[in-house]
Amino acid sequence: MADPQSKSVPSSQLQSTIPNFDPPTKRKRNKYALACALLASMTSILLGYDTGVMSGAVIYIKDELKISDVKIEVLVGTINLYSLLGAAAAGRTSDWIGRRYTIVFAGAIFFAGAILMGFATNYAFLMVGRFVAGIGVGYALMIAPVYTAEVSPVSSRGFLTSFPEVFINFGVLLGYVSNYAFSKLPPNLGWRFMLGIGAIPSVLLGLGVLAMPESPRWLVMQGRLGDAKRVLDKISESFQESQERLADIKQVAGIPQDCNDDVVSVPKRESSGSGVWRELFVHPTPSVLHILIAALGIHLFQQASGIDAVVLYSPRIFEKAGITKNKDKLLATIAVGFTKTSFILVSTFTLDKIGRRILLLSSCGGLVVSLMGLGIGLTIIDHFKHEKQTWAIALCITCALSSVATFSMGMGPIAWVYSSEIFPLRLRAQGCSMGVAVNRFTSGIVLITFISLYKAISIGGAFFLYTGIAIMAWIFFYTLLPETRGRSLEEMEELFGTFFKWRSTMKELNTKKLNSDNNGQISMSRVQTK
Repeated sequence: MADPQSKSVPSSQLQSTIPNFDPPTKRKRNKYALACALLASMTSILLGYDTGVMSGAVIYIKDELKISDVKIEVLVGTINLYSLLGAAAAGRTSDWIGRRYTIVFAGAIFFAGAILMGFATNYAFLMVGRFVAGIGVGYALMIAPVYTAEVSPVSSRGFLTSFPEVFINFGVLLGYVSNYAFSKLPPNLGWRFMLGIGAIPSVLLGLGVLAMPESPRWLVMQGRLGDAKRVLDKISESFQESQERLADIKQVAGIPQDCNDDVVSVPKRESSGSGVWRELFVHPTPSVLHILIAALGIHLFQQASGIDAVVLYSPRIFEKAGITKNKDKLLATIAVGFTKTSFILVSTFTLDKIGRRILLLSSCGGLVVSLMGLGIGLTIIDHFKHEKQTWAIALCITCALSSVATFSMGMGPIAWVYSSEIFPLRLRAQGCSMGVAVNRFTSGIVLITFISLYKAISIGGAFFLYTGIAIMAWIFFYTLLPETRGRSLEEMEELFGTFFKWRSTMKELNTKKLNSDNNGQISMSRVQTK
């Protein structure tokens, strides 16, 4: 006889419960948010282009303007120091005129800098253009990740926030291609076109950004709730997520949750900036101190390992390796740019699957081997100047390419993603700005000192020094940086704070989460049996 209770369960109820046991369907990415993140991140092309194009332009600048290697170092490296001023000003500017128009402003400043550099008649004039372009680069470097983070859906934030690094690499490649293309012109025109042509992408980017919506967070801070709701509905993956994001922003802005008018008055509050800096540097909790060390350390080691020296001084490296013709050196640098751009996609599409630590440690380990090989090859070539060492030349070229490849697989993008996700919300803006400052300052020091360094200890010795720093970086990453994949932003402070003992903290959190999940399954099974 059939069980009478089974007949009492409606078929519609059975059908509604069966899907609950199916594997979850894969979420589709929000195409509108993806397009906004792409457009905003494209402003990072400005930094990449300037870095790549200057590597070839200095060959002709030095010959025409008759300047020393020290002046070349200053010309190349100071843009990173100038960019600190732009990055510092970008925060206030974006609060004043909005994220979208700040991106347009960044393009306009870089446009002016590119024009000034293109028409420079002497070294002083060129440095003025370099200063203006550096301000624009700083603006772009700061505002692109901020806008991207504010428009990205929660589930896609890691993927989308890696876009700025992708476009920096693409800009480097464009700069290398520009070097090669304009090297065919007379030397006095070639380098001016290389630098001046950078004005064109800045105009195109500025016009493209006008098609983007304003950041919903900025709209709410201006009291424009109606506009913010419409933007959030477009960039969120569900109506529920849109409502939750709006509620969070309203809470930060001090707007009551029951206030739903299109335009509201936002309460003015005193700046809490001093309190944030005090919490970061004067009286940090163990968790905040651990987070600060991790964030600043990953940016410091990302640049101190000398990757910008490989990228920007690659023509000199290839010249030391035996490639003497300018066009051949510029053609070889295109291979560097193509490799760097291609391998950044590895981390972009695997970051949320493999995890931060595995990619970071693998990347750093590969960089150690590559820098060591570059040091060995260049040392051999230096010691046997009158004999062509084909194998050493091949080793140098291979290691130059593998160094940018391994860096792009992990250390390049993860520094930005990791530092943006580990800071608590109340400290995120200031914490991330400190990371940018450390990153650009370290890059500037590396570029300003590279030529003097290799003249003092040989070019092979310079790369052995960078190898030692990369080894220290690997130890730092292994001992102090916990895995953050799969962790909510609210869990970050719990994950940090025990420094070298973070593994035991992670085990405790995993055990707690497992027990919570098991309790939830037991409760669910009891409901189903009833």
